[in-house]
Amino acid sequence: MEARTSVIQKRVEHIQHIICIASGKGGVGKSMVASHLALLLSKKGQKVGLLDLDLYGPSTHVILGIKPDSFPEEHHGIIPPVVQGINFMSVVYFTRDKPGAFRGEDISNIILELLAITQWGELDYLIIDLPPGIGDEILDVIHLLPQSRFIVVTTPSKVALRAVEKLLRILKEVEVTLLGVIENMSHKKDHMVTDFCTREAVEYLGRIEFDDSLEDAIGLPDKLQKIPLHESMKKINEKLVFSSLKYHKDQT
Repeated sequence: MEARTSVIQKRVEHIQHIICIASGKGGVGKSMVASHLALLLSKKGQKVGLLDLDLYGPSTHVILGIKPDSFPEEHHGIIPPVVQGINFMSVVYFTRDKPGAFRGEDISNIILELLAITQWGELDYLIIDLPPGIGDEILDVIHLLPQSRFIVVTTPSKVALRAVEKLLRILKEVEVTLLGVIENMSHKKDHMVTDFCTREAVEYLGRIEFDDSLEDAIGLPDKLQKIPLHESMKKINEKLVFSSLKYHKDQT
């Protein structure tokens, strides 16, 4: 058995909740949701980690204004730097935000290495920002962290929902726990996503309207917490915290 695999569960044994943020396709605001969720939980006094596993297009560091210009502290592994109260880890600390070309085996090795060397310590929540679609990263996380629960982000688009339909089918086949679907960048009030959730028998977690002020707030965490998008995320977060507490109670 791969030696690092046995180490991973020890690295996360003091984490109460591991929540993966996924999407059927790119461009739906998955990383923005992951970043805001981590910010909200941190500001509520929770111990939070954020792991960016989007190896080709990591962006949570851009959203949160984190400059990966120095390597994290090492002590029996890598200790994630704390930014805005969030323990943050990303491949950008290794690539210095330069483009990387990774193939199948390389991807699995990177995932294994990041999960095996990162010293998270005690956390209430670890938020994992996954790459879009269905690829090695998602399948590796499901295998290595079977206790993970998933949130899927989509836009109210026929194209996006078709991709989400395929993603949900895979997630259900491998029997992961689905917390639900978040509708992002909504520009009109209709029932496209809610009807989709009903058909797929998954929970509809809430709606985030398209926010014109978002672009000017990227990279400025204080400003991010004052825009309408953040208010929408607060409502979704309240529902998620309730679900997490119920889940934790059911497991004990």
